[in-house]
Amino acid sequence: MVFDHRNFSFPDRGLTLLTGPSGVGKTTLLRAFLKKYPDSAFLFQEDRLFSRRTVRQHLLDVMDKPDSAAAAEWLDLVELAGEENSYPAQLSGGMARRLALARCLALGGPRYLLDEPFTGVDEPLQKRILARLKAMEKPVVFSTHNQGLCQYADCIITL
Repeated sequence: MVFDHRNFSFPDRGLTLLTGPSGVGKTTLLRAFLKKYPDSAFLFQEDRLFSRRTVRQHLLDVMDKPDSAAAAEWLDLVELAGEENSYPAQLSGGMARRLALARCLALGGPRYLLDEPFTGVDEPLQKRILARLKAMEKPVVFSTHNQGLCQYADCIITL
């Protein structure tokens, strides 16, 4: 494996950004982190939404203790409030991506591994969501091609 002689440690908190060109190994590194930390919440590059589940149902389905108020907070974090009763087919690509992110966050866990969490999301919204993720004070490792987000990261790993 390309990372055999590398020692990447996971920070206790903050945002760690994985960056580099397509095909360089960002997803592979995230999956290696998942193997090392199996209790992490993982966001795949694909949204993996269920067509017959509403936005709210997507969140309630993954929560240990389904709670509509908590689901609403996750939707607020990704700016999807008001879409609770929508189905994935009714959402734009960026909105679907934000729903997948909210669902991942609602899973909970001690850390989050996010593979391209902002595909289809405009940059100002990406920055607002990153600020909210940082305020959670949990470690978040995410991959992106957007070099403009480097200024929001506490740590940058360039591959």
